[in-house]
Order: sequence, then structure tokens, then C-alpha cells
Amino acid sequence: MMIRIFRIASQALFLALILALTTIVRAQTASAEKDTLTAQERETAIKYLEETRAKFLDSIKDISDEQWKFKAGPDRWSAAEVAEHIAISEQTLLGLVTQQIMKAPAAPDKKAAAKGKEDLIRRVVTNRTVKVQAPEMLKPTNRWATRDELVKAFNASRDKTIEYIKTTQDDLHSHFGPHPVFKDMDGYQWLVLIAGHSERHTLQILEVKADTNYPKK
Repeated sequence: MMIRIFRIASQALFLALILALTTIVRAQTASAEKDTLTAQERETAIKYLEETRAKFLDSIKDISDEQWKFKAGPDRWSAAEVAEHIAISEQTLLGLVTQQIMKAPAAPDKKAAAKGKEDLIRRVVTNRTVKVQAPEMLKPTNRWATRDELVKAFNASRDKTIEYIKTTQDDLHSHFGPHPVFKDMDGYQWLVLIAGHSERHTLQILEVKADTNYPKK
């Protein structure tokens, strides 16, 4: 009788162990299926963000107030206006990712069509031959009283973007937002776009500075 009870208890313990192991495996599988960023993706995005930050800040360094406000034409932006557009877009696009795209339902069925768009985004967004009208909310309105305040706001936003990429465990590849040119882009691709967008408009600042009427000092 005791032997039979022992066998039953052993079988129950064995089944409990199997159940526990199955639960662990399922949890690990679910975690693996959550498409968090790889170390390489984080490194690539952060490097691009740091490179484009340096280019932007260098483009507006040591320019006079007259150069800062110079406009090549009545319908053209000054370096100050372009810089403001870069800074406000930085804040807005990160908020779009964290507060809208990542809060929308996951859409893993869109992954295949979006895969690999990062390189396309980097190539196309910096092509200045293609002109795009900025949305009203991203147009310059003299939000910052001084250049230093603008730069401080930009750096704070860029730091926040980089910190998010470094630490997030969000499933960025399963959440999407539509773009007028690139169509459905996942959360990670929108973060790459932030860097590409600032690079695009840094080139615009360089165009302003290359104008024949640009002040000498």
C-alpha cells in the first residue's frame, strides 16, 4: 500500500515538474517572439543619431545673428527657421512613436512589407531634390527666444531619443505608423527617420549658407 502511495506521489511530482517546465518554455518563447531591438540595431540607430546631431550643431556654430536670420527669398526659410523645424520635429516624432505608434494595436502582418526600409529611409529622406511641405504644427513660429535655448531643447530631445533606444524593451517592429512617402513604417524605422530628418534639414541650412547673398559675417 505504501509503495503504491509513493508511486502516485512520485507521478504527481513528475507531472507538476513537467507542467512547470512547459510554462517556463512557453514564457521564454513568448519573450523571444516579442521583437525587441537587437544590440546591432541599437548601436546603428544611436550612431546615426549622434552623427547627425554633430552635423546639425556644426552647421549653426559660429554664425552671426545676421547670418542666422538671413533668408534667400521671401518664401525661403532662414537657418534659424530650419533649426527650429529640426528641434520641434525632434520632440514631436519621438512622442509620435512612444505615445501613438506603440499604443496602437500590434500588426505583425505588416512586418514583411516594412522589413529593410531603414536603408531606403536614409537614402530618400536626405534627397533634397524632392521637396516636401512641412505640416503646420512643425513650421517655425519663433518658439525659442535665443539660439542657445533652441540648441538646449534640441539636445535634450536628442538625448531622450537615444536613451529610449538604449533601454526600451518595446516591441518596436510590431507596431506601425503610416508615412506619406514610405507608407507603413515600424517604430524603429520612425526612430531612424528622426536622425534622417535632421540630416535632411542640416543640408538645407548648408544651402542657405551657400547662397550668393549670404552675409559674409
